[in-house]
Amino acid sequence: MVERGRPKAKLVVSREERETLEQWSRRRKTAQALAVRARIVLRCATGRTNIEVADELGVTMQMVGKWRARFVERHLDGLIDEPRPGAPRQIADAAVERVVATTLERTPTGATHWSVRTMAKASGLSPTSIHRIWRAFGLQPHRTETFKLSTDPLFIEKVRDIVGLYLDPPQKALVLCVDEKTQIQALDRTQPLLPLRPGYAARRTHDYRRHGTTTLFAALDVATGRVIGQCHPRHRSREFRSFLNTIAANVPADLDVHLILDNYGTHKTTAIRRWLLKHPHFHVHFTPTGASWLNQVERWFGLLTERQLRRGTHRSTTDLEAAIRAYLRVHNTSPKPFRWTKSADEILASVKRFCQRISGTGH
Repeated sequence: MVERGRPKAKLVVSREERETLEQWSRRRKTAQALAVRARIVLRCATGRTNIEVADELGVTMQMVGKWRARFVERHLDGLIDEPRPGAPRQIADAAVERVVATTLERTPTGATHWSVRTMAKASGLSPTSIHRIWRAFGLQPHRTETFKLSTDPLFIEKVRDIVGLYLDPPQKALVLCVDEKTQIQALDRTQPLLPLRPGYAARRTHDYRRHGTTTLFAALDVATGRVIGQCHPRHRSREFRSFLNTIAANVPADLDVHLILDNYGTHKTTAIRRWLLKHPHFHVHFTPTGASWLNQVERWFGLLTERQLRRGTHRSTTDLEAAIRAYLRVHNTSPKPFRWTKSADEILASVKRFCQRISGTGH
């Protein structure tokens, strides 16, 4: 293609400049504007015309001409944005450093964390300046998150064992995630609920009346998503043994049954060990201490809470248990299993990265 217009200065890219331009164009952390400029120069260096480069990269011909000319004139420096005009900085680096250090290393008197206003008062800066500094350094003192690291000496072995059951279950066997959801309260609001209306959310009183508690024992079939459930007023070893009998009555007798359990005391009593000896086709796999997130039935408990319990009103434990059984029936009409995606190696690598980050030994 013959390009019309004034003849252009020859664009020559040295080997070192080409390496830098290719790094700018490939690196994910490079600003996208700089990456586009690097791609423009690299394609212009191959002899393509401005029109061809513009069509290939989806930019305007004027943009190609601008950065081509800037590179010819100033090479790599020509692709960097020049300082923008504006008022000079009013806050020195030392003041910014003091704000960051104070945020990270100290707490205000009479409070557990800094707010924009308390930090502004302590530092002598404006609340807007504090907000900009915190945003620039990714500081959010008002937020907090939870974490828990397992101290189980057999953590690695147990993770590999349980994840192996999820990703590669044994042939002619059932894998059941078993646990109890304890102290489920039968709560009734002190006044009638106001229903949902156009423009108005459903409303309920903030206070409630307690009408007792119940415990739900549940066993989630990893392969099908079906749940065996049973409610009891208490969660002792006696009730757990009764639930094991319920499981045994609802699964084929010719299949091995692998139970994934946490380390709750009722799962390890003498009575339970005797029951397991009488049922040798039942095999127990304990999750690591403090790692109940490995048990998939915990996710199902979360769905139960979200869809049935949190906004439900129950005037007795009988009503509460009836609502739980109704949810079980609806769920088991069209169950869907949870899909476990992470391998044991990926989980262990994630835990390792988290430990390195909080210990300051890695990024």
